[in-house]
Amino acid sequence: MAGENDKWEIYEDKRGEHRWRRRASNGNIVGAATEGYTKKADCKANAERHGMNGNPKGLGKNDKWELYKDKRGEYRWRRKATNGNIVGSSSESYSSKSGCKSNAERNGM
Repeated sequence: MAGENDKWEIYEDKRGEHRWRRRASNGNIVGAATEGYTKKADCKANAERHGMNGNPKGLGKNDKWELYKDKRGEYRWRRKATNGNIVGSSSESYSSKSGCKSNAERNGM
């Protein structure tokens, strides 16, 4: 399964907020937090929503996923919570819709 060997990192950014990123076995970042969190536990919950530890609490099961073309005509994804807040997005663009979809699936779609 894609992503089973990914490494998860929770770190502090320059503002002292907690963020997460997901690296593929080749070192490429394949997912990242879209915002910083003051509490490390909140950051971890968002990472789990995207598949860290197998998403043990089933977070985000009612989220809406959007695949769209950006200004350069490449594909990206974003994930919205039921309150409309964006809780995840692709960290890069993809030339094909299928490549974008594969990355979204890796992040919990």
